Amino acid sequence: MQTLKIIKSKAAVCLRQGISPRRLALTLSLGFVIGCIPVVGLPTALCAVLALTFRLNQPAIQAANYAAMPFQVALIVPLLRFGAKLVPISARHGLDVSAFTHSPMQVLAHSPQLALQVGGMAGQALFAWLLLAVPVVVMLTPVLAVILRRVPALAEAEAGD
Repeated sequence: MQTLKIIKSKAAVCLRQGISPRRLALTLSLGFVIGCIPVVGLPTALCAVLALTFRLNQPAIQAANYAAMPFQVALIVPLLRFGAKLVPISARHGLDVSAFTHSPMQVLAHSPQLALQVGGMAGQALFAWLLLAVPVVVMLTPVLAVILRRVPALAEAEAGD
């Protein structure tokens, strides 16, 4: 029981790291929205690069990123459809789903047209995500900041932003 309390307190300190609720809210918003990118594997690296570049809280951004993973999977198909409506690519001649059982290199070697088709679909989905990501971060950040200001330990760091 005592060990659990120590772990919780260390985790809380690691997540706070003396940043204000507003900055933590921005970090969590970015981590969550980036975690919803419809390309599996990309969000973790992108969150790490953003956190290092803009001196954001690395554990917080990665926690938000991992919390968004179920949404990432759930949003792949809707973002593909939305992207296809926004940026139509020439008519698809039936996507051969069986090709996805092979490695990407095998698909590229045996069917470059399929690789281009999948790449185009990923581009459409990324474009749709990008259009939605900015407004979501803009709306989510102030809401999270209000919530985080109610946490006593974070309210103390407000002046340090």
